[in-house]
Amino acid sequence: LLPPDAVHQGMALHAPVLEGDSLDDLMERDAKNGLHVILMLDQVTDPQNIGAIFRSAAAFGVKGLVMQDRHSPVMQGVLAKTAVGAVDKVPYARVVNLSRALEELAELGWRAVALAGEAEHSLEEVLDGGPTVLVLGSEGEGVRRLVAEHCDAMGKIPMPGGFESLNVSAAAAIALYETSRVRATGEIGS
Repeated sequence: LLPPDAVHQGMALHAPVLEGDSLDDLMERDAKNGLHVILMLDQVTDPQNIGAIFRSAAAFGVKGLVMQDRHSPVMQGVLAKTAVGAVDKVPYARVVNLSRALEELAELGWRAVALAGEAEHSLEEVLDGGPTVLVLGSEGEGVRRLVAEHCDAMGKIPMPGGFESLNVSAAAAIALYETSRVRATGEIGS
């Protein structure tokens, strides 16, 4: 029943692909004691990265994840295994258009901050402690231009070691830590 390279425990279960919520349903969910943070993934396609992002999202108690209908993998297999149960803990929505989703979230009081290595200011400087949509792009292209234009700010993770970029899942974990730190200490950037 399983391909020759499949890692398993001697059992196979065929389950339907998880579909996720609508953006409206995601916004209606109560984020009990969690961060007022939503992660938005702009054409992040590697299932292992998305699974790791789900784990970080669960660890930091984010309100949810938003991904595109297209250009993102299904919630099964490698992604679910990498997430180690986090796909069942973190609500997520699939949307057709990320820019429109950012407009809807802005109307509800959410501020969008895109992570970009070329940003002038650090993430710490652009966070304000309020409800935040953290937008992460693919490792190759980053956040696309039109999506970035719908963001309120761009922030970077300072890297004094001289290396220019991080894996998107590592960047997500650092950004969530920074967001939780700013929110907890009340340190608001410029």
